[in-house]
This record gives sequence, structure tokens and C-alpha cells, in this order.
Amino acid sequence: MKLVTTSVVRGSHQGQSHGGVYLVDLERRDIRQTIDWNTSDIDWQGRGWDRGLRGIAFDGEVVYVAASDELFAYTPDFRLVASWRNTYLRHCHELAVYERKLYLTSTGFDSILAFDLDAKEFAWALHIETHQFRFKGTVYDPRTPEGPLQLNKLHLNSIYCDNGGMYVTGLKTGGMLLYNGKQVQMAVELPAGTHNARPFRDGVLFNDTEADVIRYAGRGEGREDRAIKVPHYDPSSLLNAGLDQSEVARQGFARGLCVLSSSLVAGGSSPATVTVYDFAKNARLLSVNLTMDVRNAIHGLAVWPY
Repeated sequence: MKLVTTSVVRGSHQGQSHGGVYLVDLERRDIRQTIDWNTSDIDWQGRGWDRGLRGIAFDGEVVYVAASDELFAYTPDFRLVASWRNTYLRHCHELAVYERKLYLTSTGFDSILAFDLDAKEFAWALHIETHQFRFKGTVYDPRTPEGPLQLNKLHLNSIYCDNGGMYVTGLKTGGMLLYNGKQVQMAVELPAGTHNARPFRDGVLFNDTEADVIRYAGRGEGREDRAIKVPHYDPSSLLNAGLDQSEVARQGFARGLCVLSSSLVAGGSSPATVTVYDFAKNARLLSVNLTMDVRNAIHGLAVWPY
């Protein structure tokens, strides 16, 4: 089985690599970098922002990869086909494809943008805000200048869509939100600092980033709870420790998640490592390390379908 992952390098300087796209062969423990993200037109506002590539999604023979404020389309052999920008796409994190729409988290604008996969344009958007201790969702047209201000109050960073609705999580949402087409409500409360939350079996699966674990929380009577530590390395083996001026880079930062089966899940962590977890055994099965540079963190993670 092969996975595809993106990475972000914290504290990179202009002219250096800011991450890239990698294919990871789990059986052979083989790694192949397909894109080195060293573009020069990078915003230097701190906390990573424009540095590195983010979410990954697929539609037929097209691979979609997001940077902070641009959506790229590649062939399966990573030849660039096209790219698109939008005024309201800023600090994008994750992507999800559902019913001919590609949904993107626009962290800077507290929004979810929908890219029409047939018309090849940003055609719909949802702004999420708190209103009198409740969440409020407002639909707007990202093709007009009448959208929200760039405030980044909720730090929306994860999205997952299925027949039940659109599930959105942010560092400051307090949990996983559900948009059912009419309103936004709290689906489940989660720990602070959560990434990649999504429904899984009869509960929720997520990276509990603050606790350096990947976690599954069931619900109901006799509910199942699992928490598995992400890999940690001897500090003396880490590279470039202390070079991140934003002081965000650290080892064990859990982010990036994809489901392999009803019990197997792959997750990412820093320094850039992809790990397969077995929730039936409550254990790590295997890990593949891309680099020991502690600034290099996994971001997007998906099963490679080609």
C-alpha cells in the first residue's frame, strides 16, 4: 500500500525548501519526493502560514494539492495542470471531495470554500462564527466582494464530508462541528489543539496534538476509547532543533490522518514520520521516517489511489 503526504517546514528561510509532496510505500519502507516546495513568492508572516503544502484530494485522474492561498491540480505523475486562487482562500489547511465539490478550509476567513470540480471555479462558501455562545453559519458567494473579514477567530483546519453532513474542526472551535445544510452545531466536544477530526465507526477519530497521541473515542454505553502515542526520538538524533524562529516546531506534533480499514489508521507526526496504528491491538504497527529535521512536519495524508 502507498500513501501520499505533504509536509511543512517551520522556520525555513527564503530560497530553502518549505516542504513538499512524498509517496510512501509502506511495505518497502520506500520514500519518493515528487514535489519540492521552494517557491520564492512566500508570505513571511510567521507561524508557517504560506510555507509548505497542505491538503490532498483526488478526482479521477487529477491530484489536488493546496498551498496556503492557491489550489493546484496535478496529473498522477505530478505534472502541473492548472491552479486557482480566490480572495477568500487564505491559510488553507485540509481538503475533502464530496458530490462533485472540493471543499477547502480557509483558516484566515473562518470559512469553508467549495470548488466546483466540473466548472473549475470557487462557487460556494460558508462562514462560521460564534454568536451568543452558539455557532452560526452564513453562506456567501466567493466570486463577489461581499464575503467576511479576514479574522481567523476559530482557526478552522479540518473538514470531512459524508451523507451525514459537513464536519469541521478548528483549534478554537472546542470540538467537531456539523453543518447539515441549514445550521452549524456542535457534534462532539474535543480537547484543545485537535487536528483532523472525523467520524469513525460509532465515534470520532482525531489527532490529539497537544497530548502527542492519535485518539479514537466511541460513544454510548460501554464505549471504546483508544489513545496511542505518536513516535518520539532521542533528542540527540534530531536535526535543526532551535532553528525555528516561530518556536512552533517540536517533535511529536501529531497531524495528518487517513483511515486504512475499520481498525488500521495512518497518522503523521514530526519530525516528518508516517505511522500505521492498529486500534484493535492499541499499538503502533510500523513507522516510516522521511527526515529527522524537527522543523519538517507532516500535514496532509491520504491513501494513494493510482
